[in-house]
Amino acid sequence: MVIVTGTVQVQPEHLSQALTLCRDHVQRSRGEPGCVSHAVHQDVEDPGRLFFFEQWQDRAALSKHFAVPESVVFVVALRRFTNGSPKIAIYDAEVVAT
Repeated sequence: MVIVTGTVQVQPEHLSQALTLCRDHVQRSRGEPGCVSHAVHQDVEDPGRLFFFEQWQDRAALSKHFAVPESVVFVVALRRFTNGSPKIAIYDAEVVAT
């Protein structure tokens, strides 16, 4: 499994637009092959800070997600509403039995 985390700081005057854009992206992404989960969360201490958490079956599925034209359009559109560059981290993970 592959886990992706990301954060972005949204300009306060664009928060509503950014949230709508993010919700649409998350809902679309959940239907992609290999997507285990895909979510965006708003920081309770800083509502302009959005946190993405994604789980993908493997790197191939994630690569396809990044290559989907709608994903590229999403990143370009979201950057119009942010302060600075988004931060992203990708982790290879193993599910362990509890």
